[in-house]
Amino acid sequence: MIDFGLCKTLWQDWLKESALPLWSQCGFDRSRTLYHERLTFEGTPVLLPELRLMVQARQVATYCRAALDGVHDAAEQAIDCLEEIGRRYHGSDGEKGWIFSLAPDGRPGNRTRDLYAHAFILFGYAWAYRLTGNGTYLATARQTVLEIDLIFKAENGGYRDAMPTPDMIRRQNPHMHLLEAYLALFEVSSDSFYLDYAQQIVALALKHFIDPGSGMLLEYFDSKWIPLQPAGQNRVEPGHLFEWSWLFTEYCTLASGESHEDALLRVADGLFQTGSRHGTAPDTADVYDAITESGTQLELSTRIWPQTEFMRLLCQRLKNGLPCDRTLLSMQATRFFTLYAPARLHGGWVDRLTPDGRTFVDYMPASSLYHIYGAAREIARVSVTQEQTAVSAQPN
Repeated sequence: MIDFGLCKTLWQDWLKESALPLWSQCGFDRSRTLYHERLTFEGTPVLLPELRLMVQARQVATYCRAALDGVHDAAEQAIDCLEEIGRRYHGSDGEKGWIFSLAPDGRPGNRTRDLYAHAFILFGYAWAYRLTGNGTYLATARQTVLEIDLIFKAENGGYRDAMPTPDMIRRQNPHMHLLEAYLALFEVSSDSFYLDYAQQIVALALKHFIDPGSGMLLEYFDSKWIPLQPAGQNRVEPGHLFEWSWLFTEYCTLASGESHEDALLRVADGLFQTGSRHGTAPDTADVYDAITESGTQLELSTRIWPQTEFMRLLCQRLKNGLPCDRTLLSMQATRFFTLYAPARLHGGWVDRLTPDGRTFVDYMPASSLYHIYGAAREIARVSVTQEQTAVSAQPN
């Protein structure tokens, strides 16, 4: 185990010197002004038949944040990419909303309207506006919010996952990222329009997503928001428990003074506690891919993104003075570079490991950078003093 201050330095150096340069150089297709979706472990682009909107938006948001944080300046590239995204993906087939993916010739590929992708383009515009102050980005974001209502709004509250609808299953995940986008847009604009939408998502989650018996947040529901499986057999992803906990806490910070703030913070703490108790390995604190609401382990494989979401939440709790064992953060922060981002990958990462620690895929997905940078920002914001104070407050 290494000192927390050294952890921070390790993360900062890795981002500045390796990860962010890799993905803004090898990971960017200058001929198309778009980001590659994948790299080989040697850093060579993996050419795919389509480029998804979601990945482009995540990369734009990440590089806008990195520029604002003074960590890596590829801002011009990110903004150029965002302009290209607007031309190529927004209504490029003559219909409202954003297409799912782009074909190699620059024409629409998959024309499905995907809620998850729409959430991330909102997130991208929020950070681009914060970086540039360009009012057209907020205007496009507001237009997109209204288009989301027109395209996806469903009976019984919330939204359909996609249009055309592939099935009748409702999923919490795109709603989670809509909440994230609305909070980001409210933070940069102070426009209550976005906070109102965030409040609707929070209310939906409290009413339908969280199982009242276990306190776990479930993944899949039918069209009436009834869990798909019998009680005790529903899928729960610990990484999402940590993401929702972080978002509920952020919501309380941004919407401070609301009457239900204390209750929501208790829910956020409950998600952290149940996720930590049932969703992490007792000896390593590695976050499992999936469990059930009864705590039964479903998938003992581990992906990179739940590890980073766990770290991000641990940092948030340390900053807020909440009970949190700092060894969890130190363990995660150091194991990240041992298991997921070894030096031999020069800023790249292993996306997923089997239960016995073998590499699950033979490429590096660009989409992971969004999660990694989210954790890195929180690690940078925790001062050593805060961390030591949090440690001293722990019971023996």
